[in-house]
Amino acid sequence: MVDQNKFDLKALIAKANEFKVDDLNDIDWENMGSWPIAGKAFFCVLLFAGVLVGGFFGLVSDNLDALSRDQAKEVSLKKDFEGKAFKVSNLAAYKSQMEEMQESFGSLLKQLPRDTEVPGLIDDISSAALSAGLKLNAIDPQKMAKTEFYNELPIDIEVVGGYHEMGAFVSAVASLPRIVTLHDFSVEGTGSSGMLKMKIQAKTYQYGGDEGGAK
Repeated sequence: MVDQNKFDLKALIAKANEFKVDDLNDIDWENMGSWPIAGKAFFCVLLFAGVLVGGFFGLVSDNLDALSRDQAKEVSLKKDFEGKAFKVSNLAAYKSQMEEMQESFGSLLKQLPRDTEVPGLIDDISSAALSAGLKLNAIDPQKMAKTEFYNELPIDIEVVGGYHEMGAFVSAVASLPRIVTLHDFSVEGTGSSGMLKMKIQAKTYQYGGDEGGAK
């Protein structure tokens, strides 16, 4: 009984070999039951292939695209996680660096004169000129110039004296506890006893932000 119901693959292949393309003209498309076995087998193969192709493009293809997107996102998330993990592992070092920067910044702010300290700075520059043996002809603060991060106060200075005395004056101004820079100097003779006249501009600076750190 089992042998009778056993599927005979060889016989099916032999029937398929007997199938000719011309036989398509004789097929009754409205009565599939009348088709030869080879035609039925061929139709089943085409149907199976169509189901596979349709299933691939209808289901598998979309899932493959989603998988590719998720894989790319996974790589991005891994890099982001590694970067954050590195920052967390070095958090103590970052905090220490931040404290050092704040301390250094505070020290620099203390060297910048406030509005109430500008007259004292002018007095210090005048004293430096007189201590160096120079005659102070003029010391004239100009209008404050504002930039994005700081304010700049130019001070025009004119002194008369010897060459070495002028060098001592410049050195004394550079050594003041407040930040002062010197610019645009010119030296010319006065015609009397070898004395020289020097015009020079000193600049001091104020922090343009919150001055709370300068206390």
